[in-house]
Amino acid sequence: MKRNDRRLPRRPLAAAVATAGLVGLLTAVPHGAAPAAAATTAAAADTTATVFYYTKTKNWAKYNLHYSPDGGAWTTVPGTAMEAACTDWVKKTVDLGSAAGLKATFNNGSGVWDNNGGQNYDLGTGSITVKDGVVAHSDPCAGTEGPGNEATVYYSTATVGWTTTNLHYQPAGGAWTAVPGVGMTPACTGWVKRTVSLGTAATMRAAFNNGNGVWDNNNGQDYLLAKGVSTVKDRTVKANAADPCVAEPPDTQAPTVPLKVAASADGVSVVLTWEPSTDDKAVTSYQVTRTGGTGGTVVTNVGSTVFTDTELAEKTAYSYTVKAVDAAGNVSAASAAATATTGTRPATPAAGKPLGTDPRKDPIYFVLTARFNDGDTSNNRGGNQHVKSGNAANDDPMFRGDFKGLVQKLDYVKALGFSAVWITPVVLNRSDYDYHGYHGYDFYKVDRRLESAGASYQDLINAAHAKGMKIYQDVVYNHSSRWGAKGLFTPKVYGVRDTQWSWYYDEPNASFEYDGLTVEPKSGKSYYNGDLWSTAEPTGNTCVNWGTPTQHTSPEGYRIYNCQWPNPTSGMFPKALYHNCWIGNWEGEDSRSCWLHDDLADFNTENATVQNYLIGAYNKYIDMGVDGFRVDTAVHIPRTTWNRRFLPAIAERVTQQHGAEAAKNFFVFGEVAAFVNDKWNRGSVNHSAQFFTWKERGQYSADDEKAALEMYADEQQRGTADQPTSDNAFLRGNTYHAPDHSRFSGMNVIDMRMHMNFGDAPNAFHNGKDSDDSYNDATYNVVYVDSHDYGPNKSSERYAGGTDAWAENMSLMWTFRGIPTLYYGSEVEFQAGKKIDCGPTCPLASTGRAYFGDRIAGDVKASGFSTVESASGAVATTLQQPLVKHLQRLNQIRRAVPALQTGQYSTEGITGQMAFKRRWTSGSTDSFALVTVSGSATYTGIPNGTYRDAVTGDTKTVTGGTLSVAAPGKGNLRVYVLNGTGKIGADGPYLK
Repeated sequence: MKRNDRRLPRRPLAAAVATAGLVGLLTAVPHGAAPAAAATTAAAADTTATVFYYTKTKNWAKYNLHYSPDGGAWTTVPGTAMEAACTDWVKKTVDLGSAAGLKATFNNGSGVWDNNGGQNYDLGTGSITVKDGVVAHSDPCAGTEGPGNEATVYYSTATVGWTTTNLHYQPAGGAWTAVPGVGMTPACTGWVKRTVSLGTAATMRAAFNNGNGVWDNNNGQDYLLAKGVSTVKDRTVKANAADPCVAEPPDTQAPTVPLKVAASADGVSVVLTWEPSTDDKAVTSYQVTRTGGTGGTVVTNVGSTVFTDTELAEKTAYSYTVKAVDAAGNVSAASAAATATTGTRPATPAAGKPLGTDPRKDPIYFVLTARFNDGDTSNNRGGNQHVKSGNAANDDPMFRGDFKGLVQKLDYVKALGFSAVWITPVVLNRSDYDYHGYHGYDFYKVDRRLESAGASYQDLINAAHAKGMKIYQDVVYNHSSRWGAKGLFTPKVYGVRDTQWSWYYDEPNASFEYDGLTVEPKSGKSYYNGDLWSTAEPTGNTCVNWGTPTQHTSPEGYRIYNCQWPNPTSGMFPKALYHNCWIGNWEGEDSRSCWLHDDLADFNTENATVQNYLIGAYNKYIDMGVDGFRVDTAVHIPRTTWNRRFLPAIAERVTQQHGAEAAKNFFVFGEVAAFVNDKWNRGSVNHSAQFFTWKERGQYSADDEKAALEMYADEQQRGTADQPTSDNAFLRGNTYHAPDHSRFSGMNVIDMRMHMNFGDAPNAFHNGKDSDDSYNDATYNVVYVDSHDYGPNKSSERYAGGTDAWAENMSLMWTFRGIPTLYYGSEVEFQAGKKIDCGPTCPLASTGRAYFGDRIAGDVKASGFSTVESASGAVATTLQQPLVKHLQRLNQIRRAVPALQTGQYSTEGITGQMAFKRRWTSGSTDSFALVTVSGSATYTGIPNGTYRDAVTGDTKTVTGGTLSVAAPGKGNLRVYVLNGTGKIGADGPYLK
């Protein structure tokens, strides 16, 4: 965004600046209220605002505040001069009249601006601080010292991760400070401090907050602190404590200058990457300075080593420098400049915006895009295994379904009642059999075999959003295709076009670029490989014994040569970018640092260049407006790398592009494959699904590769008995409580334990709830019976338990905690008992990945979720099937009862095999439901009142805290809702 006052009034979400506080959430106090035990009422809104701006990071000679009261005009550029306030702070008090806040930017009077990354700052009234892009509410210069007793309080920020900290306190016998209290100042790395006057009091009660509604109030009890020096760390108070910073000299050393800054233009966007800087303590952020164009100089604070600058002018040169900033505010010298010239604005559909609602409200329908529905036959491709696989004989190319076909059947998915669609990876793939999308080759391009005119990926996202449906994109960070990743590293293999191999190795064509779709004219292939091989040893080759014959032959009897096929142990792949080993122990450390398969070249994800490549690639799809990422092979990347690099980069990009609320609800769920029936995967915490929902607990090396090993050893030594626990999924008695997500990593997971046990619904239920205290919040678990990989109990076949068992599984999934998910076709038991995947050794038509379009041919229009307005052809027949009717009603009931979507649960005081109670309370909404699946149940100790069954409409009045329900029958259920509306939907084959 330009800095002139004509462009500034766009108003961002104020919460966007609270990301650091949200990550460090300890106690969420609604709407800025004081902590429970500190019931202080904030004063009425001021008609003035005193804006404090932190100077140590910028180190400008002058500071100006350029602002606009809400609904008013902007000041004349450069604004009004700010005055010195106290060490490292300047301030300005402005009159807002009747306005409730102001929009603001800051500048040095010479064309260098801080405009919050182009979003402007959205400020309120009273005392406001702006520090390194974070807004809080306090007076950092408030003089509280006075005669009498004093208390010096040190507070550890290492766990909470706040960048602004306030002390809210009450001397014994005195009054509480006004919310949010007084600002604390940095003392040393990981500590802030404040000295306050207690008068004649010897103690005080205290709580801490980040100025944006996130509190540490000692779990609602407040802290009791005495005069003198106290430290508060991880809810532990030490009285008469030593200064925790006394042995640590002030941090005056600036980080190293960022190196290898590179800029590349893509249309009117520029992607900037650089190598991480180092520091004697820790690098906390980077300042990116852009010059060029008509916008002047713009400075943006970023948390990762990749930055995408969007909506720039066409055909314009821009220059970028980067500085590193540490926790003490030391700033490195500027990097060497990197330049890029933008091109023309691409003629693509307008970018979408995530729907931004709580993901737990949206049941998920999972499709393999290439196998779901064919909307455009011109982009069908069979590949080099078309005949061998048997697909040719069935006229069934592996790439058959596409985005156009999915757009055409979004109403079918909506008619089933689903409001989210999980699709397989969309990036350009390259391998012998790559229709599924997990062999990524160019991560910055969408595979053209999925797109059509008028049905691009952006068109799909926009079409889904127009119907109120989300798109969850399957993403792969762990590996590329065997041919590497374009733009990062692609190997050259030895290939000779002799009498044996000329059929395989295509003639090089320098003017042709592989895109999976276009046919190369010389070879007549869309799967052209002439760019991948070389007879002459290529420059820089590291593969050992290039081109020498081996003792091995191919299945056809042809001689095999060294370096003829990509593999990790030949030296073909650079160690800096790819791991160079085969996996040995699936529950060992090497499972995170070796190849899983010869088609899956394993990224060295602890390398900054690899991280930048992947972050930059997936930023593109975030910008397009996808609603979340399903993360493939998440367990094969260290948790430290997820928590340090990839997850913060996702949150930062979504916040930057779509706002803080969208970032809060951008749904990331990982595949942490643990195919065992125990709570912890063979005792290995590092390889268990719930492990990835937590932040780190230890302090590890700044080097990501070393940190991964240190964390692995540390957590293995701690073992299963010393892992964090949570009651975020559980009611406290009958009461819903605000969840504590302060230690949440940012990644939710697929519920592998329930998946493994869904051969029998009661087993899935009991195994699932047995694990729920070990997740950060199990209400976000993605729950499915089978998928494109496995059925229950690691079966290689699609689930074949029968229609009644499917109905029972669905009844449990749609009422128990978690997000119900269905693999395409399971609503009609599609391919039940068939082998899910056999590669090219058998036709796809005989597998669980068969083409589904024939079952949904014809026309369908949904008038709402679970509601069919009209249908004709095969799809009309499909929509009449018993499990379809069951699903539609389950989705109706779940959508109408908030407790079944976002509620916590309990089995306390309940008898019954699959029986539980759920509650969700927010504002004026209080949803309480009693659920039993298949069997009878008795509920004791429940609130008295009128309960109505959402399935039958039956009404029961509870006066003594007890309610009993007769067994409804297999696949059926009862959902008694306190003060409910009664029966929801019409009776079907199971729900009646």
